[in-house]
Amino acid sequence: MGRSVYTGIYEPTHPTALPNGFRADVLELVKELGPSIIRYPGGNFVSGFRWEDSVGPRAERPVRLDAAWHSVETNEVGLHEFAEWAELAGVEIMQAVNLGTRGLEDAAALLEYTNHRGGTALAEQRRANGRDEPFGVTVWCLGNEMDGPWQIGHKTAEEYGRIAVESGRLMKWIDPSIELVAAGSSNSEMPSFGSWERTVLEHSAEVVDHISLHAYFEERDGDAASFLASAVELDRAIATMASVIDETLAAQGLDKTIGISVDEWNVWYLERFNAVDKEPLLTGVWAEHPRIIEDEYSVTDAVVVGSLLISLLRNSDRVSMANLAQLVNVIAPIRSEPNGPAWRQTTFYPFSLTAAAARGDVLSMKIDSEQVPTSRSGDVDQIDAVATATEDELVLFLVNRSLERAEPVTIDVGDGTTAVRSASTITPPVGGTRFTANTADRPEAVTPMPLTTVALEGSTLTVELPALSWSVIRLSLAGQA
Repeated sequence: MGRSVYTGIYEPTHPTALPNGFRADVLELVKELGPSIIRYPGGNFVSGFRWEDSVGPRAERPVRLDAAWHSVETNEVGLHEFAEWAELAGVEIMQAVNLGTRGLEDAAALLEYTNHRGGTALAEQRRANGRDEPFGVTVWCLGNEMDGPWQIGHKTAEEYGRIAVESGRLMKWIDPSIELVAAGSSNSEMPSFGSWERTVLEHSAEVVDHISLHAYFEERDGDAASFLASAVELDRAIATMASVIDETLAAQGLDKTIGISVDEWNVWYLERFNAVDKEPLLTGVWAEHPRIIEDEYSVTDAVVVGSLLISLLRNSDRVSMANLAQLVNVIAPIRSEPNGPAWRQTTFYPFSLTAAAARGDVLSMKIDSEQVPTSRSGDVDQIDAVATATEDELVLFLVNRSLERAEPVTIDVGDGTTAVRSASTITPPVGGTRFTANTADRPEAVTPMPLTTVALEGSTLTVELPALSWSVIRLSLAGQA
């Protein structure tokens, strides 16, 4: 999609290119960002994808039209190359199969090619293509956003539920160790949200391990208050899906867990895309990796991303996985230019800091906060927070949704908290505004700043949270410095 791969993670002529063509500067930023699993080969793209095109000698791979994004796909980067990059980045692959134009036979063939050790035609084809050992991909997505009429091969819930269960059943016969993700609603504003999940799970609950939820948010008509309350909408969508899962499992008498895979979430200015950026995709010009959906993110966007991470952590009893969409250039925390620099967008920091600090158990927090009125979500807490804990560290993640008001906060951190290890915040920089963004010319206009208002006395932590801010505070436990 766009420049996420080509001139994103992969650019053989770039000054930092590795021998395999991947950009070392982008790779280092990915490692710093800290993802653990990356969905491949994509969302809408997968519904028209022929996986066979992406393996074998590069010179013999066919060039195809990608109708999802009105682009030309060279297949220069395919399964083997992406797996090599994933190993360099230290991430797992979350493999999606095409249930749009294809079906269960091709899904099973891709699984056999990818995971079967040897002795069959497909496994031996993989070995002949240079990969002796299986890729060992554990997590498999059964298509993408099949509820959306924009999707290639769009289906009704009944149609998708049937193909999902039959594909999933065959795939687990081939490799019982895999986990399967059914395609849930493409967003919670779809008229079929809830009923789609119910019908799909009525067919597939016995086979699947997760069901997906996609959630994108944007500031509409200057309504910053509602935008900053996006996590409330995400909380509600997760709660709705959780209730549908529970009802379905109970109705079928199934003693199992089905997790919610929020495998697309982010800030995306979709209204702007539909009004302006989408036009080039509707022309007769087909181009390789066109510039599309390269949103430039502000401080406000970063605070919202931080608050969505708080929601995902808070709901970790139901959310089994979550994937920020996407990684490089396309609505992404990392930007790059062809033959030029790579840099961190503002949204890079809440993700990287959370990925580095959130460990152990998620702690439920009772919040007593002033209320902020919003047009979309009603009255919401001005302060939102979540905590994680290991044996030696307590970490607090906090957001202040007020645009104008710094807020003193008191937190009972319990016995055994001995010291503040670090405290930082994302907030408008000195001389900046809530719209300040990082660009190629000013890549560090917005960076985490020290949070200097933190004080610990006994079991009480006090901190003044700046207006419009997302913050992380790390505390030592049990005498550990």
